[in-house]
Amino acid sequence: MKYLKQLAIVLIVSLLAELMAYLIPLPVAASVYGLVLMLIGLITHIIPLRLVEDVGDFLVENMGIMFVPPTVGIIACVDELKQMWIPLLVAGIFTTFLIMIITGLVTQALIKKTGGES
Repeated sequence: MKYLKQLAIVLIVSLLAELMAYLIPLPVAASVYGLVLMLIGLITHIIPLRLVEDVGDFLVENMGIMFVPPTVGIIACVDELKQMWIPLLVAGIFTTFLIMIITGLVTQALIKKTGGES
């Protein structure tokens, strides 16, 4: 029963995020709104961590299965993707390096700010 209550909280946040994506005329995905709502809820203690921690751990541990539907979709569209494999490859490589650079810079800034403590 505890897991159902925790899952209900996560689903309510997801529903609110979907409503925000529908009502706010910005090109932002509902999942981004959901992450922001959950972050704000956890930081302000509107949603105590203990109320979503167990189901959150479960979802993270089983995240791999969430990639099955997109993978099937990619396999179904492989002919269309063959036509644009070079731009996709370039974009993938560029964004990978960009993310690595930004992550490194943010990590260095945090280490300097905290004095190298772990």
